[in-house]
Amino acid sequence: MEYRTEHDALGEVQVPADRWWGAQTQRSLENFPIGNDRMPDGIIRAFAVLKKAAALTNEELGLLDERRCGLIAQVCDEILAGKLEGHFPLSVWQTGSGTQTNMNVNEVIANRGNALAGEKLLHPNDTVNMSQSSNDTFPTAMHMAAAEAVVGRLLPALDEAIAVCRRLEEKNRDIIKIGRTHLQDATPIRFSQEISGWRGMLETSRRQIAASAAGLYSLALGGTAVGTGINAPDGFDRLAAARIAALTGIPFVTEENKFHALTAKDALSFSHGALRTLAANMMKIANDVRWLASGPRCGIGEIRIPENEPGSSIMPGKVNPTQCESVTMVAVQVMGNDTAIAMAASQGNFQLNVFMPVIISNYLHSARLLADSLTSFTGRCLAGITADRDAMDRHLRQSLMLVTCLNGTVGYENAARAARLAYEEGLTLEEAVLRLGLLTKERFEELVMPEKMV
Repeated sequence: MEYRTEHDALGEVQVPADRWWGAQTQRSLENFPIGNDRMPDGIIRAFAVLKKAAALTNEELGLLDERRCGLIAQVCDEILAGKLEGHFPLSVWQTGSGTQTNMNVNEVIANRGNALAGEKLLHPNDTVNMSQSSNDTFPTAMHMAAAEAVVGRLLPALDEAIAVCRRLEEKNRDIIKIGRTHLQDATPIRFSQEISGWRGMLETSRRQIAASAAGLYSLALGGTAVGTGINAPDGFDRLAAARIAALTGIPFVTEENKFHALTAKDALSFSHGALRTLAANMMKIANDVRWLASGPRCGIGEIRIPENEPGSSIMPGKVNPTQCESVTMVAVQVMGNDTAIAMAASQGNFQLNVFMPVIISNYLHSARLLADSLTSFTGRCLAGITADRDAMDRHLRQSLMLVTCLNGTVGYENAARAARLAYEEGLTLEEAVLRLGLLTKERFEELVMPEKMV
C-alpha cells in the first residue's frame, strides 16, 4: 500500500494514499482498534448537511469566500450521494465527544476539495470547521441523524402498519370470538375489536414518538466549545439552523440555551424512551399473533399467518411464526439500547457529555431496527393474517365465560356454580344451567347470545 505524509499538532502521520482523510483520522484509526462498530452512516450524512450549511452561513456573514464555500458544498454533496464511502472508517468507541469523527469529516472535505480545486484552498480546522467546535457539531449531527431516522423511516413504517390494521378490522368486523385475559377464557369480543387494540398501540406509539422528536429539532450549533459561542459570529447559530432546516425539510431551530445543549442529552434519552415503548407494544402484538396462530392442530389456531419458509430441519412440514420471533428479538435489543442510552445520558462532567458516540449509535440502531422490523412484519405477516372462522366459533361456543351474561338474572354466585359444574363434569354451559334449575332452555337461549355481549 502506498502512503502520503499528513501532519497535525502532534507531528507527521502516514496516511493511505488513496484515502481522503488526514492525520487526526489516522491517529484515531490506530488508537481505537475496538470492535466492528463504525460511526453510523446517518451521522456522516448529517455532518455533510451540517458542514454545507455552516459554509453557506459563513459565506453569508462574510467570513468565507464564494469559491471555498462552493468547494465545501460540492464535497458535501458527494458525501450525500454516496460517492465517498470508505473514507469514514472510525470506530464508535473513540473519544466521547465525537471530536475525531468531526475531524474525519473536516479532513475528507478539505483534502477532496483541494483535489477538485487543484490547489490548497481548504484547511480542516480553519475553513471547514469555521465558526464550529466538535462540542457543538457532534450533538447537532446527533439530533439531525436521529430526527431523520424517525421522520424519514420510522413514522412512515408505522403509518403503513396502522393502515394494514384498519383494513384487517374492516375485513373481520363480523367475526365474534372468545376473549382471553390471564391466558384464560374471558367474555366474547369481535375480532376487529382485538385488531383495533393493536392499531391503538401503534397509533399511540406514533403520537409519542412524533411528540418526543420535537426535542430533537433544537440544535447545539453555535455553542462552540463550552456553550458561550466563542469564535462563532453573532447570528451564526440562527442562520445555520435555518439552512439545515431548508436542506433537510425538518423544522430545525437553534437551541436557545447552548449550555444545556452541550452538557445534556435528555432530548435523545426522552425520544428513545418513546422508541422503547414502541418496542414493548410490538413485542405484545407479535406475541398475540403467534399465540393466536399456534398449532396448527394442537394450539389456539384461530388465525392463519403467511407461511414464508420451512420451520424445521428435522420435522417435515413444520412452519414457524418467524416474523413474530424477529420482532420480539428486535424489541429486546431496543430495550437494551434504551438502558445504555439512559446510563450514558446521565454521564459527562461540567460543560460536556462525553458519551455521545454510544448514545447516537444505539439510538440509530434502535430506529433502524424498529423501522425495518415493522416494514417486514407488516408486509410478510400482518397483512396476510386470515381468520379461521370455524376455530373461532368452536372456541366461542365451548367457553364457560359466556355465563357472565347471566349475572344480572341468576346472580354471580349461581352463575359461578353453573360454570364450575360445567367445567368439573364436562358439560356444556346450557346443560349445567338446566341441571341446576336456574333457567329454562328458552330463557337460556334468549340470554346467552354472544353477539349481544360485544
